[in-house]
Amino acid sequence: MEIPESDLDLWSDQAILDPYPLYRELRDTAGAVLLARYGMFALTRYADVRDALHLWRPFSSAHGVMMNDHINEALRGIMLCSDPPEHDVLRGVARRPMMPRELKSLEPLIHEEAEKLVDRLVAQRSFDAATELAQYLPVTIVSKLVGLPEEGREQMLDWARANFNCFGPMNARAEQSLPVLRDAMAYCTDPTLRQRLKPGGWAARLYEAADAGEIPHGQAGIMLNDYWAPSLDTTIMAIGSAIRLFGEHPDQWDLLRANPRLISQAINEVVRLESPIQMFSRLLIGDYEVGGATLPRGSRVVVVFASANRDERKWPDPERFDVNRQPSDHVAFGWGEHQCMGMPLARLEMRALLTALAARVRRFEIAATEPLMNNVLHGPRRLEVVVS
Repeated sequence: MEIPESDLDLWSDQAILDPYPLYRELRDTAGAVLLARYGMFALTRYADVRDALHLWRPFSSAHGVMMNDHINEALRGIMLCSDPPEHDVLRGVARRPMMPRELKSLEPLIHEEAEKLVDRLVAQRSFDAATELAQYLPVTIVSKLVGLPEEGREQMLDWARANFNCFGPMNARAEQSLPVLRDAMAYCTDPTLRQRLKPGGWAARLYEAADAGEIPHGQAGIMLNDYWAPSLDTTIMAIGSAIRLFGEHPDQWDLLRANPRLISQAINEVVRLESPIQMFSRLLIGDYEVGGATLPRGSRVVVVFASANRDERKWPDPERFDVNRQPSDHVAFGWGEHQCMGMPLARLEMRALLTALAARVRRFEIAATEPLMNNVLHGPRRLEVVVS
């Protein structure tokens, strides 16, 4: 069977603003579609996406998960760009600060910070939920936990957004972000950095793992990317999208306020409907069949999480925001070997904020919104709200 081609551009400005009709068109076309402009295949249906994320062989991450060769080569060696057994070793080291016991000790601090923040913002009555609300916990908590010096912490948000822009094809957005990403990698691989790290911080613990022979010494700095890239903007985008959705669907906010036990599944529903990371890619290291068509070995395959999470074959009425839905098997945080390492921390931060907001806010009125224009990240850059 021949694989259909499409001239759709998933990274045009219009696609960034409203990608979902394009995803639906690709889902309706076939299980796998060749994106003719880029020479990459796209998987957009839930079952195919989940299989690809689960089957690290033949869907390899070791050759990079970005949509351009330049960055795939530059970031070779980070945990995100590895396969087992190397991946298992790197993930085992990197996720130690996010083990349940470690996060449990952070829970009182995160809830306290969330309560203070929400008290202050509600007293203002109007604020930018994309910056003043959504950025506060990830930037305040995570940046300090990583333990970079002040000049590094101040740049983490810019680094993360540039990082995700460079994950897409090498278009204008990626090219404009390249200098920022180069600065980030130069900073993280600076041989003097270790001397300036906060003792006991996440970054310092990477170097300690290298001293113990668990990872190569040259890898500790590179692996910082696995902290500042996925731990900030993904959570920030999800928080911003949650506030926008509850502003647009006040009936769903009423349900959550009446029953705060819905918060956990509401978080799943937010990230299902508005996946903060829209897609990553894989390189096929063997032929693979999708719907009777064979994708050849050596192909670059774009695995579109955001499309899978709205697949009509999986979700009844998938465009509807419903906090009573129980979409725990969404793929917004990935699946399988590379499921998001920071997912428990992101959930903890979101749960703390929504709990504090539910106790104090009856309505979110959206005054103005502006989307983030990014090749991979999805969510609001600006979200002015008035609360009552």
